Formats: sequence, structure tokens, C-alpha cells
Amino acid sequence: MGTASTRDRRVAPEARDLRQAGKSGKAGASLPKLGVRGTLLFLWRQLTSMQTALFLLLLLAIAAVPGSLYPQRNVDASKTEQYISEHGSWAKFLDTLGFFDVFSSVWFSAIYLLLFVSLVGCVIPRLGVHLRQIRSRPPRTPSRLRRFAGFTRVELPGGDVEAVAARAAKTLKRSRYRTDVLEEKGGARSVTSERGYLRETGNLLFHVALLGVLVGVAAGGLFQYRGQITVVEGEGFSNSLAEYDSFEQGAWYDSSKLPSFRFTLDDFRAEYDTSSNEHRFGQPKKFEADVTVDDPDKSGEYSKTLRVNQPLHVQGTTMYLLGNGYAPEVTVKDPDGNVVAEGPIITIPSGDTGYTSQLVIKAPDAQPKQMAVVGFFLPTGVIDEKGPHSEFPGLVNPQLALTVYNGDLGLDDGVPKNAYQVDVSSLTPVADSDGNQSLVSLTPGESQTLADGSSISFDGVKRYAAFDIKRDPFQVFTLVMALSAVLGLVLSLFVPRRRVWVRAVPSAHGVVLEVAGLARSDDDRLVEDVRALAERLADSASTAADPSPSDDTSADSPSSDSPRPAPQTPETDSSQSKPSHEGPLQ
Repeated sequence: MGTASTRDRRVAPEARDLRQAGKSGKAGASLPKLGVRGTLLFLWRQLTSMQTALFLLLLLAIAAVPGSLYPQRNVDASKTEQYISEHGSWAKFLDTLGFFDVFSSVWFSAIYLLLFVSLVGCVIPRLGVHLRQIRSRPPRTPSRLRRFAGFTRVELPGGDVEAVAARAAKTLKRSRYRTDVLEEKGGARSVTSERGYLRETGNLLFHVALLGVLVGVAAGGLFQYRGQITVVEGEGFSNSLAEYDSFEQGAWYDSSKLPSFRFTLDDFRAEYDTSSNEHRFGQPKKFEADVTVDDPDKSGEYSKTLRVNQPLHVQGTTMYLLGNGYAPEVTVKDPDGNVVAEGPIITIPSGDTGYTSQLVIKAPDAQPKQMAVVGFFLPTGVIDEKGPHSEFPGLVNPQLALTVYNGDLGLDDGVPKNAYQVDVSSLTPVADSDGNQSLVSLTPGESQTLADGSSISFDGVKRYAAFDIKRDPFQVFTLVMALSAVLGLVLSLFVPRRRVWVRAVPSAHGVVLEVAGLARSDDDRLVEDVRALAERLADSASTAADPSPSDDTSADSPSSDSPRPAPQTPETDSSQSKPSHEGPLQ
């Protein structure tokens, strides 16, 4: 230990002044101001750091959660509006924040763009560094290999430095190492080698592929269209805007270039569980839709069966089987005997396991007053103290339970109305002869005439299917990028990056061989592989020194199958024929 004055002389004058200024309470120095350019550079470096990119990726995943919790307008606009009307002011507040249009909201788009910029700023510099590393030579051999993992020192009697180095380089090349042979002082030779660049390649591939996914999703949103349709058995669909129930298109898609194809829903089949298990009874087992497609690109019609997760691909579009239900055939006549509604009426399942479905018929042309028929279609109908409901989703006992109203339906106001909803609060129910509200219960083939002269008949039941039609020209590109990201992640996790050095130093009795390694990532096998390499080189050197031993070799002489004994040195015992192993210094 030196004195205080000695320690002060060892400290730089500037540091001593700062320390004295700190003791006296005076400011010894002030940090320079960043300025506008420095502040922007600092913010850019923070944005393009890997930590920020990971944080934004996590934030994007969290921001996407509301898209799966709340109905989205681009998927089902009617269901979204119904949800908002049922949940009042809270749902309106969420709608203001964009929770029902999550993936097109301002806050989700902001996170998306920040993540994209962060990845670009992070990947491009790393890509340049990686390319320079691949093209450069392996790093020079350290002067002291004892400090590294698996250090092994072997004395090879009668060996040749250049031959040992050449064999080491050849062996490492066979193990997919990039090698370089260097000349050192005193006639020594060293082999420096490195492998595992595929790890960083996989890391960069993951990030570039993630960028590709972001580009594919964004471009797909700009150039895609998506629409929903409902088709009754026996009816068809032509791919035009007028035929869609709802339609959304990307900002850069031209709707006048819709693919020209048509199809007809020939048959829809559904199977439900009929086992005695109360938890499984009535659960759907299979949905199938047989369609006949008219595709001009294929010069003719062909048949196709759509199932859940087995869509129809036609002219670059994908048509998914989205839902299904019942369409009872109903005929409604006004008091004057005019037919004001006729044909299959699409019903909306209420959500119970029995497929109890809501039915709404609007007859604005009825005379002398407009009519509305509201009620339920019951596939397996039961009307009891619980009210009308269905006990099984299959057509076992189909029934209609209806009420009829008269009044102004509000369709002449010019305001669009939901075709599957009607406000009966302003309408007058049709009464029976006793003055009570008429309740109509019908089975297929039945009809009933009300007290005011109007009539309703139940003619039969058909099924309908709901389809989701989507065109995304970047779907395949996005899939390839996603798979590439998985591949890059696997490479970055399981490919070890390591450096291995071999040094051959001439000695009075032959060659001293030193081998060591350095792991650039988690590598549990490095020490074992380094020592195995040293043993291989020692064995090959011994074999080269004595290639053809005589048959009468003395038992005391070393065989050609084992390395020759090394001369006694401070590091090696002369009685040992195997390499000595020393771990890295602490």
C-alpha cells in the first residue's frame, strides 16, 4: 500500500481536480448539451434497439387481444351493432376507442408502424456487420490459450510443426469450420477457426421474416377484399357487389375487377350428436355444403363440397363455410288476400344448443296497413311454461311460433334498417276474436287465418349456409415469411457459435500441441469437443511418426494405436501417453 501522496500522483490531474471539486461542493464539469440533432439521434438509437423491438412486438400482441374479445365490424357488422345496442354507453365508449375496429384503429396502426421502423433500423446495420464477418478471416489466435475452455496441452515426440498445423486445419474444415493457418514467432504455427455463423444468420432471418410478415399483412390489407353472403339451398350467388350482404375492400383494391365466378348451393347437410351424454347431446358433428361452381377460367362447371376449414379456392379467392341455419318457407297474405311475403325466410339462431331461431318478416306493401311477422322457428319445437324453444337442432318436429303486427314499419324514412330486426313498440298487435293478441303456431303444411283477414302458411323448410369470401394476394407471401421466421428462430436457438484454436510449437523433443475453444453462445459440448480434437490430432501425429511398426515390437514400446509418451515437462508427466487437460483459469 502506498501513501496518500503516492496515490494522488498516480491519479490523472483532471480526475484529481474533479475529486477535489466534489469534496468542496463545487461543480468541476458540466455535461454538454445534446441539441436537436443529438436528441434525435438518441431517440433513433432507442427506437432501433433490440429491446425496443421486443417491447413493441409484445405491445402489438397485447393490442390485438381486443380483436378476439369483441366483435369486429369487418367480420360481422350486424353482430357488432347488436353488441353495441345491448351494452349501452360502455360499448359506445369502446367503439370511440376503436375496440370494434382494432386492426384499423389509430393506436394499433401506430404500434405496427413503430415496430416496422424499429425492425428496419435494427436489422439493416446488423446485416451489414454479419456480411463483413462472413467475408473476413477468422480472428487471430490468442497468445495465451490457457484462459479458454477445454485447454489441452500435448507433447508430440518427433512431430513436425507444419504437418501438425496442416492436419489440424484439414480436420477442422471437415467439421465445417472456417480456418486460417498463421505463422508465429519461434517457428510456431497456429490454426484459428470459427463456425456457427448460421446462428446469426438464423437470427437475422427471423427478424427479416418478421419484417416480411408485417409487410405481407399490411399489403394484404391494402389490396384485399372481404365479403359475407348467405345462400339458401337451391339458390345461387354471382360474384358482384350487389350480391354481398356486407363487403369491405382495401384502400388500393379496385372493386370493378372482381373475379367473375358463380356457384349454386345444391345441398347443405348437418349431423348432430344423439348420444345419451347430456353434455354432448345436440353438439354438431359435421357441416357440409355441396356447391356447383361455374368458373370461366376452368371452362365449365364442377362440383365441390365445402367443410369447416376446407374452403373453396376459385380465381384467387377463398370461400369459407362460415355458418348455417334454417330458412322456413312462409307465405303471408294481407287482409285483401294479396301475397305480401313468400319464400324461404332466413332465420337467426339465438345461440342455444337447440337452434331456436328468430324470424322476422316485413311486409311494407300490405294493405290497408303495413305488416310485420315476428316469432321463432323451432327445429324440434316445444311450447311450454318456458315459452317456445327447440330441444334439438335437427328437424325432428319443426314448428313456427309467430305474432303479427300492423302499423308503420319506418321503411319510408330513407334510413337503412336491419333486415333481421323490427321495433314492435310502435306497432299494433293483431288481436283474435276475444281481443287478445293472436299467437300463431304452425307445422309444415299448415296455415292460419287471423281475425283481421290476413293469413300465414308454413310451406316447408330449407337450410341456408353463410360464406365468407376473401381475396388476399399476399397470403402465400405472408405464410412463407412466417415459416421462415420459425426456421430462423430454430437456427438461432440450436446452432452453437464457437471458435477453436490449435497451436503447434516446436520443442527440443518434438512439437507441443495446444488446443482451446471459446463459446460465443451456450455450448455445453465445447470442452468435450476440444479435448476430442486434441486426442485425434495426437493420434494422427503418432501414426504419421511410426506408420509401419514391426511384428517383433517390444512390449515396452508404445504401439502405433496410441500416442507416444511425451517428454517430462512442468505441465506433463512423462509416464502419461494421453493428453493432459486443463480447464480455463479462474
